[in-house]
Amino acid sequence: MSGIFDELGVRPVLNAQGNRTLLGGNTVSADVRAIMDDSEEYYAHMGELTDRVGERIADMLGVEAALVTSGTAAALAVGAAACMTGSDEERIERIPDVTGMRHEFIIQRQLRVKYDRCMTIPGGKLVEVGDADRTTSDQLESAIGPNTAAIHYLAPGDRNPGALPLEEVIRIGHAHDVPIIVDAAGQVYPTDNLSRYVKMGADLVAYGAKYFGAVNSSGMLTGKADLVAAARMNSFIGFEDTALRTFSRPMKVDRQEVVAVYAALREWLTMNHEDRFAAYEVRISSLRTDLAGLPNAQLAYFPENEPAEGLRIRVDADKAGKSAQDVVEELRSGNPSIWVRELGDDSFVIRMPTLKEGGEKVIADRLREILS
Repeated sequence: MSGIFDELGVRPVLNAQGNRTLLGGNTVSADVRAIMDDSEEYYAHMGELTDRVGERIADMLGVEAALVTSGTAAALAVGAAACMTGSDEERIERIPDVTGMRHEFIIQRQLRVKYDRCMTIPGGKLVEVGDADRTTSDQLESAIGPNTAAIHYLAPGDRNPGALPLEEVIRIGHAHDVPIIVDAAGQVYPTDNLSRYVKMGADLVAYGAKYFGAVNSSGMLTGKADLVAAARMNSFIGFEDTALRTFSRPMKVDRQEVVAVYAALREWLTMNHEDRFAAYEVRISSLRTDLAGLPNAQLAYFPENEPAEGLRIRVDADKAGKSAQDVVEELRSGNPSIWVRELGDDSFVIRMPTLKEGGEKVIADRLREILS
């Protein structure tokens, strides 16, 4: 299977689930790997490297500024800090003591996820607004007070019934001089999503760089120049190349990771995505052929109304004597362990973007054993 995993006694995983941190996030392309290896030739001043890469990213995306971080979570944390401290060095050094600072972040009830806790790392407090079914403009506006540092928004909000759209949140926030910080972790395709939210008026937007081909432990913060500059001051590089004692020193990135974000983003923005989906189509069709006639299962392209990137398998639990969840667990229990994306409606998806070439053949054989 794999030499190092065998040596460590760790089961290797065939990842047909997607860019999940629990599974290692992503495998970079050969070109990105080559650029990372090239960065090993010399060391670099990390402040200079961070700034130059940030400038290149901002130029590629057509935004004011950008900062490479150790993932979306770190981008949200330093972004939250920036909204609380600005460029005030005394406040930066006091975090997480937020006495006298604006430190509340408003978030709609419909847009809550476990990752929004990242906003509290520098001492922020989440203020939830809205009812179980919906959030109104009046509710959002009424929640704004003297301690409001920003409004948090999970993109894309239009997938969450009852949530106010980002345009309305921006309108309300800016009417009260309150910035908007967007968690757009995986919103990297279509590629204009990488600048869309800033161009709509959001002040800070956080992305996970693994979703566009960089390494798992990398991300970026984009947006208004003054707030990105304040985020830099609060970041690990603010600790390293200034006298500031910032809270986020543990959130450091290597020079290899910084150049990987730059190289992967450049590759993502210039690649032919139609060819990328066409390659998935070939593999999906091959998998469908291998699973043709599989009893107790229905096959369909996923997603249905967009370019397909995977094969959806719906299990007839009554006839099969087992549910989709049972099948998912059996796939995981093997060696190699196979991880697929469970949808919760007696179906699961085998996704191609993170599945190594040939992995679909292994999965087809295993599914025939489980469902025959």
